[in-house]
Amino acid sequence: MESKKDKALARFGKGFNCAQAVISVFCEKYSMDLETALKISCGLGAGMRSGEVCGAVSGAVLVVGLKYGHHIAEDKESKANCYARTEEFLNEFRKKDKTIICRDILGVDISTEDGRKQAQDRDFFSTICNNVVGNAVTILEELGY
Repeated sequence: MESKKDKALARFGKGFNCAQAVISVFCEKYSMDLETALKISCGLGAGMRSGEVCGAVSGAVLVVGLKYGHHIAEDKESKANCYARTEEFLNEFRKKDKTIICRDILGVDISTEDGRKQAQDRDFFSTICNNVVGNAVTILEELGY
């Protein structure tokens, strides 16, 4: 049986972005269909197209929300729990990748044409980004998602 990490990396390799790759392997476990997960996470790739928060991180935070997110306004306890679980994921991710910022992870700003070209020329999407997608999935699994 193919692991979640392998599935995510395969989706990433087929043209889905980092956020899509991460959420796609957890969504159905939390009652979200694959198509909706891919659509809702599409704009999050490449740090929301701005080199900001890594798409793999954003996809993972969506998974945290699927499991722990609050949906009743008065339910402050579940909101606080979701925030704590989000922070837990972010802290674990920073232990592996030092930062959650896309341009800092890559060392180039892919929100610019020059930065995208450098990342492509250096094959960062197949190397660094693959590693980051894998780390996000692994951390989620280690945390019980």
